Amino acid sequence: MRLSARVDYALRAAAELAAASGGPVTAEQLARAQAIPGKFLENILTQLRRAGLVRSQRGPVGGYWLARSPADISLADVIRAVDGPLANVRGERPEHVGYEGAARSLQQVWIALRASERSILESVTLEDVSSGKLPPTVRTLSEDPDAWAS
Repeated sequence: MRLSARVDYALRAAAELAAASGGPVTAEQLARAQAIPGKFLENILTQLRRAGLVRSQRGPVGGYWLARSPADISLADVIRAVDGPLANVRGERPEHVGYEGAARSLQQVWIALRASERSILESVTLEDVSSGKLPPTVRTLSEDPDAWAS
């Protein structure tokens, strides 16, 4: 799985908003806290707002905050908002690609990969990340030394 810089930044900014306890946070504060380029962050926040994950208010007491509880926003929600579907093959959903001959089974592999990604990314919330209390399945997988091998 390859995560774009946009996804990485969006997840980091969303985690900061989750940790902010509902009060507005300026884009400048988010950019500084996570070393995210300001203009890039503004575009990401716009996408998160359009997806209904973030709210914003202009003005001297303005800023951004999560539109729902951090416990109700999964990492998958954030990724889909800024990058589209979790898994695709050449820009297509795995169920829409087909192969012939010896490669026919690849479609099943791509669908299984997507299901595996979903099982993690849909079970981890912004609250989990911002509190450092990840689900046991994630902790178990990440503590396996083989998980750290490149």
